Amino acid sequence: MANNISKLAHVGASAKIGDNVTIHPFAYIDDNVEIGDGCEIMSYTSIVRGTRIGKNNKIYQGSIIGADPQDFRWKGEDSYCYIGDNNVIREHVIINRGITSEGGTRLGNNSFIMADSHIGHDSHIGDNCVLGNGVLIAGDAEVDNCTILSSGVMLHENSRVGEWVLIKGGCRITGNVPPYVIMAHNPASYFGVNAIILRKGGFTEEQIDNIAKAYRHIYQTGTSVFNALRRIEADVTEGTVRDHITDFIRNVNLKIVAIPRDLE
Repeated sequence: MANNISKLAHVGASAKIGDNVTIHPFAYIDDNVEIGDGCEIMSYTSIVRGTRIGKNNKIYQGSIIGADPQDFRWKGEDSYCYIGDNNVIREHVIINRGITSEGGTRLGNNSFIMADSHIGHDSHIGDNCVLGNGVLIAGDAEVDNCTILSSGVMLHENSRVGEWVLIKGGCRITGNVPPYVIMAHNPASYFGVNAIILRKGGFTEEQIDNIAKAYRHIYQTGTSVFNALRRIEADVTEGTVRDHITDFIRNVNLKIVAIPRDLE
């Protein structure tokens, strides 16, 4: 199908534009950019060199995708930003590229990024995520699939957030948030299992009960994370959700948020 590219938009000579793409007036598409089929780029949006955008994305006014990384380690070399399929990126969102030619910043598929959010260099956002208004994600962070960061959440560099997590508005996260939980307040504290969203996602009541039992051992028994994991493996029915919790915590070297320092 034919594209609808305004004569008032700038499209770089080496940019690759897919089929059925709409680019509105005053959008800026740099050289060395790829935009997949069915995308819509609204006015005053900038798509900067090194950006690779998949299919059926809608990017709203004033956003900058693939902005230069804000890191002193970047010395001007080519680097990349990868956007998957079927994402909505609202007004004034900034997504930085990576700082080297390897890796790069990545946004998965089917996510909704609300206005004024920022995703730093080399961070990875999974599929089916929601970032509320004004969410700030520093560099080298990771947000797993099906996670919601409510408005005003700040995620520190090198932090990881597991899948199916809900972080309530205004939380500042410095560290690793394990899967399936709700975090709230400042400093961040465990606020229970994300049960409502898990039910909507097809989790069974037995799975949710096992998740709750696991996190009682971690957050409510006053024991160390190491001992809590041993109790979980002895007390919680073996299965995907149990293993996902224990694997996540071991992969981050038992360092998770909302644990008293003497129990880490």
